[in-house]
Amino acid sequence: MNIVASTLSKGDKIAIIASARYVNINELLYAENLLIKWGLIPVRGKYLLEKHNVFSGTDKQRLSDLQEAIDNTEIRAIICFRGGYGSVRVLEDLDLSALKKYPKWIIGYSDITAIHNLLNNNNIASLHGTMPINFKENTKESLLSLKTFLFDSEINITYKSSSLNRLGNVNAEIVGGNLAIIQSLSGTKYDINTSGKILFIEEIDEYLYNIDRMLWNLKLSGKLDNLAGLIIGQFTNIKDNDDAFGKTLEEIVLEKVKDFSYPICFDFPAGHINDNRTIPLAIKLKLDVGKIKVNLRNINFS
Repeated sequence: MNIVASTLSKGDKIAIIASARYVNINELLYAENLLIKWGLIPVRGKYLLEKHNVFSGTDKQRLSDLQEAIDNTEIRAIICFRGGYGSVRVLEDLDLSALKKYPKWIIGYSDITAIHNLLNNNNIASLHGTMPINFKENTKESLLSLKTFLFDSEINITYKSSSLNRLGNVNAEIVGGNLAIIQSLSGTKYDINTSGKILFIEEIDEYLYNIDRMLWNLKLSGKLDNLAGLIIGQFTNIKDNDDAFGKTLEEIVLEKVKDFSYPICFDFPAGHINDNRTIPLAIKLKLDVGKIKVNLRNINFS
């Protein structure tokens, strides 16, 4: 059975760390004020405002902040300030033993997918959700989805169904995140396990041909074979070459899953967009892909 953190209460401490790129102080202050309005006590990592080239401090400093937040029993949740690149550089030396005894939510997306993979492969649930760098631009729905889950463990996301969706419903755990990060970890001990699960993927600033290549990686490595379902999040700022690739994103995806019958939904409101809704990973949820609408919710949600 997976390890799932409990809900937060007002007065709880939430650590802000940066496992990848460096921090902007104005965005940090805005985020801290919002978390305080929610009733939480934000705690900065010791090295949060350090800068080492493009990173928020050295690998050792970024690892130290994340490890301290995991080990500190007064910290009830951990939110990563931003993505970019760098999380993979701290995975090797991260000790999850305290997290298994005293579970807490680790929140983030994009480059944080590397951390999600590590956690989920160790049967620890985590949250794919917005980060402090985005708080000022996030929609009310995006922020509310994070707050509601942290305080009430509730997920209920509904949006208009695409005509290209494959209809169906399933109860299963969700794994995944950023497609490029998933593909970069293929063949490593942090490789994603998708069997019997709903796979969620999103991406930004990629060429169509490269998306096709990454999805072939998923297909040829068997990661699409035994899915319970497939959620295609937002693929933002997708580009094409002067000589057109010749397929849309949807066509690229459907080509890879034509031999399977599990439900598939496109345009899910999560990823590199302002309306980035929270998705709990390694927790069993109910996905309904209908002709009119798509809904993702807690299994016991009425």
